[in-house]
Amino acid sequence: MPADPPQRKLPFELQPGEAVLAFVRRHWLYFSLRMAGIVLAGVGGTAVAVAAVLLTFGFRGWPGLAAGVVIAAWVGYWAVRGYFTWYRYQHDIWVVTNQRLVDSLKRHWFHHEMASTDLVDVEDLRVERHGVLQTVFDFGDVQCQTAGVVQNFVLRGIPAPAKLLAVVDGARDAARRALGAAEGLR
Repeated sequence: MPADPPQRKLPFELQPGEAVLAFVRRHWLYFSLRMAGIVLAGVGGTAVAVAAVLLTFGFRGWPGLAAGVVIAAWVGYWAVRGYFTWYRYQHDIWVVTNQRLVDSLKRHWFHHEMASTDLVDVEDLRVERHGVLQTVFDFGDVQCQTAGVVQNFVLRGIPAPAKLLAVVDGARDAARRALGAAEGLR
């Protein structure tokens, strides 16, 4: 008998009888391109600053010390920015269960946004892919129009959006059938 897959830590509690059908985060290319820009700015800026200091007055004396502090602050800034880019990527998730769709985002340690909609409230689903990169790497947006308070759930930049649309669509239909059967018993 195969072992159960390891459970992911979710930022919300599952309801009784609720099971996770899909756990999705943005495509790795989003993170890679953003992190490449941060590394380029951090490393490139540091290299330019060090070269400028070495070609002018060097790192001796007060001017050198001040330049060293500024360069260290520059490196620290880009390191912190890189960390929070990684943190946001890890904590920007969408979860599809057999009962609801949950959108959860943590930008930093002291921020958390979460929205949830029942699958029976999902009215329309749509996939959008634009451009060569999205086509080649198979990622795009899934737009869910709902009858709830949050009228549009947009799952942006997710891998294999057509497959996720099929999962949400199937789960929505199953939830509606279950709701119809439960109402028929009353």
